[in-house]
Amino acid sequence: MNHTRWKLARERTAANGYVESAEVRAERAEIRLAMAFARAVYERRKALGLSQAQLAERAGLTQAKISRVEGADGVPTLPLLRRLAHALDAGLSIALDEDHEEVTFVARPAA
Repeated sequence: MNHTRWKLARERTAANGYVESAEVRAERAEIRLAMAFARAVYERRKALGLSQAQLAERAGLTQAKISRVEGADGVPTLPLLRRLAHALDAGLSIALDEDHEEVTFVARPAA
């Protein structure tokens, strides 16, 4: 089943009066945030031409930890966010809304 079908099924369910519980909405938001962060790390790493191992070395982490971050395996801590932003030579911008999360690494200007 592709994503379009999932969306249509969810819309049909909502049209029939189903409302997600607060717990389900919170889990869904956490997953979206982890995925948005994972995508941002991956895209910035690729833009810099770094491997996972190279990024891990720059951040003082293991390659396995970078792999877990890029795999959206949980929501990162604030210290991890700082380490990754520094290692990626970027500032980190996070915008949170009720049903939308946006994570962006903003390249620092050249010195």
